[in-house]
This record gives sequence, structure tokens and C-alpha cells, in this order.
Amino acid sequence: MSGYATVEVTRGGFVESEHRVSLVVLEPDGEVGLRAGETGVPMLARSALKPAQAVACLELGADLDDRELALATGSHSGEPQHLAVAAGLLARLGLDAGALGCPPGRPLGLAADRAWGTREPDRLAMNCSGKHAAMLAACRAQGWPEDSYLEPAHPLQRHLRATLERLAGPVRGVTVDGCGAPAFATDLVALARLGQRLVAGVEGTAEHRVAAAMRAHPELVAGTDRLDTAVMAHLPGAVSKIGAEGVLLAVLPDGAALALTIVDGGARAVGPVLLEILDRRGVAHPAELRDLVAPHVRGGGHPIGVHRVRLCVHSSG
Repeated sequence: MSGYATVEVTRGGFVESEHRVSLVVLEPDGEVGLRAGETGVPMLARSALKPAQAVACLELGADLDDRELALATGSHSGEPQHLAVAAGLLARLGLDAGALGCPPGRPLGLAADRAWGTREPDRLAMNCSGKHAAMLAACRAQGWPEDSYLEPAHPLQRHLRATLERLAGPVRGVTVDGCGAPAFATDLVALARLGQRLVAGVEGTAEHRVAAAMRAHPELVAGTDRLDTAVMAHLPGAVSKIGAEGVLLAVLPDGAALALTIVDGGARAVGPVLLEILDRRGVAHPAELRDLVAPHVRGGGHPIGVHRVRLCVHSSG
């Protein structure tokens, strides 16, 4: 099935704005069950690829416990627990935040950012610090240079690319991510395939460890009142990872994989589309999840509108 998808933002009786969506759903058997928009064109999944990068780090011998592994997959909020796990991993390597190649940042979470106050940005608080610490751990295990680990020609980055291609499909291009690491272009079908390969990993594989760590420690993958954490906390068996500019990779409890991108980068449209797919598939979810990932539009402090998903499909033949 193929078609189109939009999210309308209403205010009273008016459609105030609209987000165009591209998405694909892979059924548990790997077949495409639903398709909307442009699903085969190159796109940047950004942080939605972090689980694949974590798989690569484990395969290279990075010594990570499950909490460190969950943080490595995450775009964390910069809460105290996140900073503590990242700092602890660096300390075991005999390093500090100065070894991280990511730029200094403020916490991504709203409450954590307010608590940060007037302190200067810090590399540890940057939402990708867990991934970067894991990359340094992989370099340490292999005896590779640690000061150049973000260069595309570095053996670490070559292995990360090869791992992504094994799990998802060919890399369609390379640029630079916001954290300074190479950003690999893929497509939505390949992104969904990555999710299914993660959850299909048998015990003892790096894929199995990554998926299990994310499910066991969803609070380290994102943070308080963040989509990834809420999805995995409220939907046992699910795996969820957002990417910048309105990207989501989610494996649902029934084994289907959803990959989507909001064409204009409007991340507020991600949650409503996810809930629409859950509803269509008959996957039960609590009101707490709906209220968090698809809140009402408010006027004067009161609900006045919604994020309305229009998903129209037709035969691809």
C-alpha cells in the first residue's frame, strides 16, 4: 500500500498549519505493509541510527554495561543521571569530558536546561555524549587513535558504516551530524529494516544486547517526558529512537517496524503519527502516552485544538 500522510494542527475550527509525512511500516515478516510519501529517496536519519552505532561499538570490544549502552543509543536530556553515566564511562577509560569530540552544549531536556541555569555549555551535557564516550571505548579496545575518531577515514567510522550497511542497507551519502560525527544517509525502508534486525538479534549478539538495554533503561535513551522514554516505558517490548528534524524509528510490540520523517522537520508531528499507526494496528496504549506525545493545542491555557493525522493509502500497483 502507498499514499500520502499529513498532520493538521487545528485551532478551534481552523487548520492552522500542516506537516507532510513520509513513512513506511514493515510487517513482522519484513514485507512493506504501509507506505506514504517518499520512502525510497536518500534521507538523514540522524540520531535514529545510534542503535546501529552502538552495535558496532560492542562488536569492536567496547566495555559497556547495560546503562552505558542505553545511553550510547540515546539523545539524552542532560539530566543528572545521564551526566553521571557518561562521566563514569569516561572515568573508567581514564578520560574526562575534554576527550569528547562533540561540541559543548546545554541539556536538551527542558527541566534539565532550566536547572543548568547560567553555567557554560559542556561537552558532557551535549545530548550525544553517551555515543561519543562509547566510540572512545571502542577505540580504546582496538588500540586506535582517540583524537581523530570522528574523521570519516578513521577505522572506527569505517566499521560503523559497514555495520549500518549490514543491518539496514547501502549508505546513500555522508555528511556531518550536529555532534561532529559522520552522518550517514539511508532511506526509510532501510531504517525500518534496521529496527527489525535489532529486535531479531538472538541472545549473545550485539543487536540483542542493544535492544535489551534500550528496553531495560528507557530513561537513559531520552529522559523525563521525552517520546522515546515514554514509548518504551508504556509499550512493553517496543523500541523507539528519534532523530533530529522529525525522524522516528520504532519497533512496535507486535514486531512491526515504523520509520518516518516529517518533511518540514516539525518534530511535534512525530507523536501523532506514531499513535495513528498504533491505533490502526490495534496496539493498546495508555492515555498517559497519548497525552505526552500528542498533546492538545492550547489557547489561554485550555485545550482548543488537536494534531489530526490524515493517512490515505491506495494500492501501489
